[in-house]
Amino acid sequence: MFQGHGDDGYLHRQTLAADFSTNVWHGGTPQGLKEYLFAQWETVQRYPEVLAESLTEKIAFSYGFKTENILVTNGSTESIYLVAQAFQYQKSTITIPAFAEYEDACKMFGHQISFLDWAELKTGLKPGTELLFICNPNNPTGAVVTDLENLISKNASVLFVVDEAFIEFTLSVTSVITLIEKYNNLIVLRSMTKAYAIPGLRLGYIAANTTLIERLRTYKLPWAVNTMAIAAGHFIFDHYKAIQIPLELLLADKASLIKKLADSPITIYPSHTHFFLAKTNLHTAAALKQFLLKEFNILIRNAENFRGLTEKHIRIATLSNHKNQLLINALAKWKHI
Repeated sequence: MFQGHGDDGYLHRQTLAADFSTNVWHGGTPQGLKEYLFAQWETVQRYPEVLAESLTEKIAFSYGFKTENILVTNGSTESIYLVAQAFQYQKSTITIPAFAEYEDACKMFGHQISFLDWAELKTGLKPGTELLFICNPNNPTGAVVTDLENLISKNASVLFVVDEAFIEFTLSVTSVITLIEKYNNLIVLRSMTKAYAIPGLRLGYIAANTTLIERLRTYKLPWAVNTMAIAAGHFIFDHYKAIQIPLELLLADKASLIKKLADSPITIYPSHTHFFLAKTNLHTAAALKQFLLKEFNILIRNAENFRGLTEKHIRIATLSNHKNQLLINALAKWKHI
């Protein structure tokens, strides 16, 4: 799906007052990262490391893993397509609603696809499939699975592909990345672009046991991660503790935003992250998106193209209090059109 993702402001020829469509951390890149990257500029005159070996080593060391447990990628999207390619033509189940790239990648590589509603994810679940894709916390809902290890342990024949692109944005669950050596049916996808606000650089990594990583590496293109992205990864892990987002404050801002939207013409669903799913009670999501863009230069995510959602669903990410207020004021006007 080349169109229909969030953060599509580049398609609209106007300066945005606020972009609620992207669930990237609104506070910007970590202090010092831009200057560090500018200082690395001369490295673009040479080819990058074939498999981002130096960053692989640094990530593995930070977790106490072997380098053979990590594969650095050109963002989570490449990770998803690598998994789909490495296990092509198998039976795959995708929990929905979900990021469209799971389905698109599986279709590209001939998977037999089935879908499982998020509400059906239970400890006693027996998926009856070869791969199961789960985004935890979920995009677009912000929901979480708290007993994921029980599911993994009780379904040894199912390969769990757990996308943790938004794990830094919740206090409700912890990462299952520490379990990759305990379970041989677990692949964890991690993003380095959301919490550090560098989606334009494209950077992520896959963690799994050595056998699974070796299988995925077979399909990895050389030089897929550019020198600036590798440099950004080094900076992030060198300053890891100091550059984490102020999560408690961000979630408090989300709670405040939701409270102030109580009288607005949208219904908001529970979420464990800074972004949340909502449904317009007037007209359609497409109409609301166009209204906010035209009248207020505000962009939201029309979520109707997530499988399992409707033409009335939208996704909103928490921004600064000032920008949140712009949305509150604009939605108050939506009542009267």
